[in-house]
Amino acid sequence: MSGTSLDGLDVALCKISGSGKATRLKLLKFITIPYTKDVKERIREIFAKIQIKFLALSELNAWIGVLHGKMVLKALKRWRLSPKEIDIVASHGQTVFHSPKAITKNATINSTFQVGDGDHLAVTTGIITVSDFRQKHVASGGEGAPLAVYGDHLLFGKKGESRIMLNIGGIGNFTFLPSSNNPSKVFVTDTGPGNTLIDQTIQRNYPNKYFDKNSEHALRGKVNSLLLSELKAHPFFKLPFPKTTGIELFNLDYVNQAIENSNAGEVNVEDVLATLTRFSAETISEAIIKAIGKAKVFHIYVSGGGAHNLLLMSWIKEMLPHIKFHVMDELGISGDAKEAVLFAVLANETISGGKLNFGGHSKIPSITMGKISFPG
Repeated sequence: MSGTSLDGLDVALCKISGSGKATRLKLLKFITIPYTKDVKERIREIFAKIQIKFLALSELNAWIGVLHGKMVLKALKRWRLSPKEIDIVASHGQTVFHSPKAITKNATINSTFQVGDGDHLAVTTGIITVSDFRQKHVASGGEGAPLAVYGDHLLFGKKGESRIMLNIGGIGNFTFLPSSNNPSKVFVTDTGPGNTLIDQTIQRNYPNKYFDKNSEHALRGKVNSLLLSELKAHPFFKLPFPKTTGIELFNLDYVNQAIENSNAGEVNVEDVLATLTRFSAETISEAIIKAIGKAKVFHIYVSGGGAHNLLLMSWIKEMLPHIKFHVMDELGISGDAKEAVLFAVLANETISGGKLNFGGHSKIPSITMGKISFPG
């Protein structure tokens, strides 16, 4: 799995038995292999841009497939495993454009695109590869994201305990798992920005830094209430659940426009970072409150890079004082590995499962996702 933060490739080694609600998974190994500066720059040539050079896209699709294949082989070598010992590679690919028509200007249909061709990955590794998961979701009436709901329901739904599986990556999202464990009551939604606006602001203003480690810069700033109000004014936040978004909307242009429209006056970089951190905290918390209503007892399991953002998490917990917070490790899976693990589950369903029934949800289609590539 590689997300919109462009940190690198998350590689999870999973042992799976069964399928559907009988799925049992054990995480054996996990590693994140960082992208080099050159890789990030090549992806950014087309990343989330309306107009690009078509040759750059065509070549990147093949090149990322080979690169990810080499990264998988590197992980296996580190773990002293042969490719022959691996049954399946589940590859999410690298998202370069995500366009739900509800929020994308001039879009006429939902669409999403991930580079990293599965055939190239399969040939590079010599391992059968399942990839391109999001297209079936779009084709079946969904928006192509978030897909975490499928794996979350199979692995973490628990009768008798109401859970929110909160993932704070570039974009924040959560899966709602009711204590009834009834799939028709399960849903998933994006909440808006997670780390992306913070990361983009850091990268623009602080050379060789990619994120606000330990909230160092945000803690030096002050939240600007006028700017915060303008950031939260976008119609996306009033759309009903489930909904999805991406960096195509929440980017530095969005921040600059909000600064201009807010009449906030002079705001330094650290004030902007404090305000962006508060923006993510409030929109995540308000979405969760909207989802759970007046429920008295709920458990939140947090994953993703945002789980390590001390200021962000302290504000979320402050706004949700009645909720019990947990780290993903309590469920036997590292929070950093969770997304990669969930795509392993989707690949297992592709190979040995069936349609996952969510009771007719219009945006959570009951489908099996992924395309199969053979190495030869």
